[in-house]
Amino acid sequence: METKTERRVLLVKGDLIRGFREAGLAEGQTVIAHCAMRKLGFVVGGAETVVRALLEVLGEEGTLVMPSQTWKNLDPSEGVHWEEPVEWWPALRKHWPAYDPRVTPSIGMGAVAEMLRTWPGACRSAHPARSFAAVGKHAAEITAHHDLSRIFDDSSPLGKLYELDARVLLIGVGHDKNTSLHLAETRARFAGKRHKRESSAVMRGGVREWVSYETQAVDDGDFKALGAAFEREIRLQPCFVGGAEVRLLRQRQLVDWAVDWMERHRN
Repeated sequence: METKTERRVLLVKGDLIRGFREAGLAEGQTVIAHCAMRKLGFVVGGAETVVRALLEVLGEEGTLVMPSQTWKNLDPSEGVHWEEPVEWWPALRKHWPAYDPRVTPSIGMGAVAEMLRTWPGACRSAHPARSFAAVGKHAAEITAHHDLSRIFDDSSPLGKLYELDARVLLIGVGHDKNTSLHLAETRARFAGKRHKRESSAVMRGGVREWVSYETQAVDDGDFKALGAAFEREIRLQPCFVGGAEVRLLRQRQLVDWAVDWMERHRN
């Protein structure tokens, strides 16, 4: 019996550049990107080639931003160490390495985001669990002063992207990976909105400390539905780069629309 197999697509940097430009990416833009590289196909050179293609399109006046979160640097009671037994939790709290923006690898952000984090000249925000990495003209500005308690609000990298009229680039991922929707979540007024205590390992004065801080509880459970409704509203037509659906959105338009959507649907 013949088995149906998915045809693999071979892509070189030039293919990516043409595809990203077709999606609307252009020189001088500030962009927060989310990428599932495996959806593209076989990229010659892997994540390095994807980053090189994005930076080449954006040029010297552009800025590329990606999440570089380290969410396992949270208290085990948050469920982030779900595979480890409860009796190990005290050791995790005592010995988990303190966040170091120069060294600490991102967790679950994908190979492209991890490549951008280590790129020459990359800047990274200081939040021990919710950091962002950036390369380009506005990188230092976007990643500066990421407050422990204000992970996704107007003062965070997401808020700075909003002020810069940034674009959101989704490469082979859906809106459940669209971090900018958390900015809308901090702005929207809806029932059940709450804050919670989180804890992380940080360095203070050269000493590792386990610190607690209050921050807004976030919930991406309705992001797929929200994103689909937004795309219908603006009649977005995704394009394909290799095997990946690619969407380019104006972050301000998305966030403003999402605030209204959340206030209607979450209430």
